[in-house]
Amino acid sequence: MDHIRLDYTNTLSDAIGSENGLSHEQLAALQEPAARALESVLARREKDLRWLDLPYAGEVIADIQAYAASVQGRFRNVVVLGIGGSALGNTALFSALSSPYHNADPPGELPRLFVLDNVDPDLVGEWIEHFDPAETLFNVISKSGGTAETMSQFIVFRDLLIKKVGKEAHVDHIVVTTDAEKGILREIVDREGYRSFIVPDGVGGRFSVLSPVGLLSSALVGIDIVGLVSGAAEMDQRCQNPQLLENPALCYAALQWLLHDVKTKPISVTFSYSNRLKNLGDWYAQLLAESIGKRRNRAGEDVFVGPTPVRAIGVTDQHSQVQLYVEGPFDKWFTLLSVDQADHAVSLPEAFADLEGVAYLGGRKLVELFHAERDGTRIALTEASRPNCTIRFPKVDAHSVGQYLFMMELSVAILGEFYSVDAFDQPGVEAGKIAAYALMGRDGYESRRAEIEAASTGTPRVL
Repeated sequence: MDHIRLDYTNTLSDAIGSENGLSHEQLAALQEPAARALESVLARREKDLRWLDLPYAGEVIADIQAYAASVQGRFRNVVVLGIGGSALGNTALFSALSSPYHNADPPGELPRLFVLDNVDPDLVGEWIEHFDPAETLFNVISKSGGTAETMSQFIVFRDLLIKKVGKEAHVDHIVVTTDAEKGILREIVDREGYRSFIVPDGVGGRFSVLSPVGLLSSALVGIDIVGLVSGAAEMDQRCQNPQLLENPALCYAALQWLLHDVKTKPISVTFSYSNRLKNLGDWYAQLLAESIGKRRNRAGEDVFVGPTPVRAIGVTDQHSQVQLYVEGPFDKWFTLLSVDQADHAVSLPEAFADLEGVAYLGGRKLVELFHAERDGTRIALTEASRPNCTIRFPKVDAHSVGQYLFMMELSVAILGEFYSVDAFDQPGVEAGKIAAYALMGRDGYESRRAEIEAASTGTPRVL
């Protein structure tokens, strides 16, 4: 199987100059700290970082495959009810490994997939108006079982199902992915008799894409989940190497750290030159932002750290963002996702031979133009002294995507060691959840509601 490759040439001073580029000496100086960071992360794989072993959960994979086979042909739609880490991975895998027109014309007996990752009433209400719950399997995903957004969606669709197919039959239309023992959703599963899958301990939401959280919906729509985990396992083996310049996850973490901390470039842009890979940018944005964006370090000191992730899509955003990237502030660095072999070429016919502005395209292929656009952006960034690296996919398949997912997860975990922050908590997210619970009148949050109301007594300033 082919490896994905990390080309970091254009992050170095050799390519973009010493003011914005990294020196070989700076990378070499990070070798020992990087090796310690890797050792620290890998030492936790059998303790609290169980996501590191997800690629080897063969029994879980077999169970998912058996369930997917048992419901094949029974449902026209699969709907994922989840948010954040319970949704972004599902969307990224679906867009990467299914046809972009899958939902318009699903192959064989495969269902359409919808990921309702918001409680915007227009999003949910429009789905209800356009589709039949009786033809739908709902995959409810929440490790805690207390996520307000997911549980509100669940009770809406559960009620619709009961009205449409009856209390007894509705059970077959719901599958739940949650904690093995704890939480409200596990209690509901036991009470109602829903089929369920487990989010293992030591697997946080943003690190859960290779668990049933991401693999179940993928299997239901025909994605090769064995290829995904085999790719992840291959990357895991590559990343056991403590040598900085031989370990892609370690090297990527080092580049990010140095470009942010030493070169003061706080914005990390993932520029996907593949429509299939575009939603990996959203998935990575959560992984990076929630893991590294922290107020306090491990010593409890206020540090307010974290790179800001941005997503861009080639060639679309060459016509919306690249002007800023090439000539704007020197506060960004770029990761291009590039695919060597596309699934389609698409020939360009000869046309308008007397008009050079069109004629030169005739006889070429669309894939040539796409690659030229990608290379043009890389050249423009490099000539403008903007640090950029490229992650090269041999092709977009389950094996290469699995490699990428594991590489990014491990890289971010290592990055947490460089920043000396806890990469696996999310106190800022929890603060917002608690405020929402209080505003919605959940028991136990009365004092927080009183604090919010007391702080809102000033005169509003609204134009």
